[in-house]
Amino acid sequence: MLNVNEVIIVEGKYDRIKVSQIVDGLIVDVGGFSIFTDEKKMNFIKDMTRKFGILILTDSDSAGFMIRNYINGCCISKGIVKHAYIPDIYGKEKRKVKASKEGKLGVEGVPNNVLIDVISNAVLATEDNFNKNIRTISKTDFYNDGLSGQENSESKRKMLLKYLNLPEHLSQNVLLRILNKIISYDDYCDIINKLEF
Repeated sequence: MLNVNEVIIVEGKYDRIKVSQIVDGLIVDVGGFSIFTDEKKMNFIKDMTRKFGILILTDSDSAGFMIRNYINGCCISKGIVKHAYIPDIYGKEKRKVKASKEGKLGVEGVPNNVLIDVISNAVLATEDNFNKNIRTISKTDFYNDGLSGQENSESKRKMLLKYLNLPEHLSQNVLLRILNKIISYDDYCDIINKLEF
């Protein structure tokens, strides 16, 4: 089992049950969209952010990103907020009759080995581990490589996200932060060349 010091924040009880199978730590479910009106639970999450830090793990669909962004906005100034992103995996959870609106598996449906990888990577990714003297990937690189500000930028970013097994709903700024935590500038250049933009 993974030992996680941060409090893991998930969308619902089935996500909490799934994550508790692989993580030794506190896992809190926010009850989906009810977090937008549940002041008591949000205050609890803010308190956990101050005391331990949190790791947000939501589904990779648009609803998951809406919940993630809300929690992040409420807690970012309170303490350490880390993010674990599950990749876009299409399918249907076993307990459901049909697939979700976007057809993607949520946290509860993703294989354990995928969850272990994304949680481990998020736990290890801290600003302290980042060497400031290393060449980083910049917004200028994105522009020069056609990932922003150009006619086919969105489709090129989607190709990159798919190649890296990241969810499609990541904004350019979040993608840039993630890239600088998981790959080097040289690796980025190699990937761009492989994708043949």
